Amino acid sequence: MAVFEYRGIVAASGKSVNGVRDAENQKALRTTLRRDGILLTQAKEGKTDAERKKERGVDLKRLFDRPKAQDIAVMTRQLATLVRAKIPLFEALTALIDQVERASLRRMLTEVRDQVREGKSFATALELHPKVFTPLYTNMVRAGEASGTLEQVLDRLTGFIEGQARLKGKVTSALAYPALMLIIAVGLISVLMVAVVPKLTQVFASQKKNLPWYTELLIGTSRFMASFWWLLAIVIGVGVWAFRRWLGTKLGRLAWDSFALRAPVFGKLTQMVAIARFTRTLGTLLGAGVPLLQAMDIVRTVLGNVALEKVVSEASGSIREGQSIAEPLKRSGRFPPLVTHMIAIGERSGQLEEMLENVAVAYDHQVETRVGMLTSLLEPLIIVVMGAAVGFIAMAILFPLVQASDFK
Repeated sequence: MAVFEYRGIVAASGKSVNGVRDAENQKALRTTLRRDGILLTQAKEGKTDAERKKERGVDLKRLFDRPKAQDIAVMTRQLATLVRAKIPLFEALTALIDQVERASLRRMLTEVRDQVREGKSFATALELHPKVFTPLYTNMVRAGEASGTLEQVLDRLTGFIEGQARLKGKVTSALAYPALMLIIAVGLISVLMVAVVPKLTQVFASQKKNLPWYTELLIGTSRFMASFWWLLAIVIGVGVWAFRRWLGTKLGRLAWDSFALRAPVFGKLTQMVAIARFTRTLGTLLGAGVPLLQAMDIVRTVLGNVALEKVVSEASGSIREGQSIAEPLKRSGRFPPLVTHMIAIGERSGQLEEMLENVAVAYDHQVETRVGMLTSLLEPLIIVVMGAAVGFIAMAILFPLVQASDFK
């Protein structure tokens, strides 16, 4: 069966539409579209999924056209509105395709709609696009379909995606300015050492006088950087490659993620972000009707920290043996007592979803506060370090010149 990219006109409204559809040939495609109320105007045979996977070239247009979290959130909210209005899922997806602006997401939704038309469930159709629709997304949709509460599940998903994107955006924007300052500082000092210092030190060479140790150190460092910059680049490149290779091993990743949780300044922030993600994701899944053990398996895949993933896996094993959620999390020492205590209260009171949501909100606020504090500390620290480096260079150059002029 071939895959066709088509353009057509909706017979009822005269509106132009486009999409992707499987068909034996163009005649069969025309018949299928006419059945859906679409008059075919143009059809082009595209490549099958297998053929697309065999291609090794990179399509830059599609690379930069990947759906973002905000696109998925808007699409999910619009779909929830349509489903709540009792519009059949196939028609809701058709209306959604016309509404979506991003071409890559429109193509995916077209393929999802075609799978639904052929009798597959919505969740099964979404699973064909795992890079866009995560296991959390598809499992919640499956639970909503099974319980008949798809619109409520879609609303929950929208809030979850928007909350995660909002937290990530705040952290990224807060750390962007210090990172930019650090890059500028490194670039400025590198230019001074490679281009400016060698020209100024030619004056010292002509005087043939003993120089202070700090001036000798500056000249030696400058000459090394100017002569062996390629060696520095190789060492840095090999170091990054070796680190990434070590990080790709199980032991390396576990060691690094464990260190990330114990790091002096950023360890607490890493832990807070992970706990907020854990509690919000688990609460969202349980609220959507996903079974606890299945929800724990999904949560484990979205934590982004192998050390915490190991804790959640051990907790899942303990839950299978009849224990509560809070007890294995408490034994691990990775979760603060406040978190495990609130989870235990939620289990006993039957309000676990609400307690998890409360913990997530509290930790979101703590993350914002700590990020703001770190940003306020990093900015002056970078300025001080940059000023000290530039001051050292100026001192190493100017002091010998001042001494020489005084001597004369």
